[in-house]
Amino acid sequence: MKKYMPRLIDDVIINELKAFGAILITGPKWCGKTTTAKQIAKSVIYMHDPEKSDAYIETAKIKPSLLLEGEKPRLIDEWQLAPMLWDAIRFDVDIKGEEGLYILTGSSTIDETQIKHSGAGRISRILMRTMSLYESGDSNGQISLNDLFQKNDIDKAISSLKVDDIANLIIRGGWPNSIGKSIEISSRQVSGYIETIANSEIKTIDGVERNTEKTKAILRSLARNVATSVPNSTILKDLVAGDDLMHQNTLSDYLRVLEKLYVIENLPSWAPQLRSKTVIRKSPVRYFIDPSIPAAILDANPQDLFYDLKTFGFLFESLVIRDLRIYAQKLNGSVYHYRDKNDLEVDAIIHLKNGKWGAIEVKLGSNEIDKAVLNLLKLKEKINIDKMNSPSFLAVVTGTQFGYKRPDGVYVIPIGCLKP
Repeated sequence: MKKYMPRLIDDVIINELKAFGAILITGPKWCGKTTTAKQIAKSVIYMHDPEKSDAYIETAKIKPSLLLEGEKPRLIDEWQLAPMLWDAIRFDVDIKGEEGLYILTGSSTIDETQIKHSGAGRISRILMRTMSLYESGDSNGQISLNDLFQKNDIDKAISSLKVDDIANLIIRGGWPNSIGKSIEISSRQVSGYIETIANSEIKTIDGVERNTEKTKAILRSLARNVATSVPNSTILKDLVAGDDLMHQNTLSDYLRVLEKLYVIENLPSWAPQLRSKTVIRKSPVRYFIDPSIPAAILDANPQDLFYDLKTFGFLFESLVIRDLRIYAQKLNGSVYHYRDKNDLEVDAIIHLKNGKWGAIEVKLGSNEIDKAVLNLLKLKEKINIDKMNSPSFLAVVTGTQFGYKRPDGVYVIPIGCLKP
């Protein structure tokens, strides 16, 4: 049996179980939700067990409390197959008045129409993503985001990752089952994941018939425009160019379902307090949950990326955003992007719940670091520090090997050195 690789979300789950009666772990298929939950749970029921699933679902309809019996915390895997369990769990949490009773896992968001209560205050919801480079052992962790938020200077750091390695890591992705496997095998696994989404999951999530080829066409358009704020109108034009006609409402439905399946995860806009009135562009930036997905959709291999450095750069940005989201979650924060009417754009803003924030630009190579630093300094000047905190740090995350602090105070951080 493959040894469990510890995840940063482990501590998040444990802490939430101390505060809530139940937790719901969601995220894409095959990101490791069940494996992680099993490290903490003391009893398990698999709702998708092919030999028992029908019986479990019938029991859930008649007397759901029977499925809740077992040592706590009890893991209920793929609970959404029997949505009535949600209200039964909420009720049991209310009756017992205890924390840490249940762990639910699922690969799609809740169908709110099938539950009577949101579970607020009783059931905490946690999003689990694929593995970051630090979790997979590909980042040496010499630079800590938490240290930067504490305004602790970093020593010089050196990443062992070369640009060839980064190309491989993009193609491989952060899927736990791909760690340690060849690029050929891992890329085939990602392609299989995409086929499953397009052929099956897009239809079975809510029973609505959706077209496999249209799904693939939408995914191709999103992959070509990854790490940009491309509007739906552009995606529709891509579909027309490929002989796929679609109404804008139908496109919105497909995109909504892809979000519910955790295939795509857009990056929302950040709206800080500024010194002067400036219009903030609110369009989200398009990303997939893992950079390997757009790479596989584009049929890219590591060698291809060197012949298309623009695409390489966008996919590298996708990898960095994935890792920043995982690290921010560990630090009780969220990631946003910034763009205003003057087209000043910063790739990532990490905002913690205590009000601290840091701004990050992402550049694959060293030739654009100076330009990235200029953007960061411009943003810093725009912030009204009378109404909000000044940035804890400004940084450029790169695919280069050396990390250091520039004379202007901006950090240069190799992605192969970063940890939470």
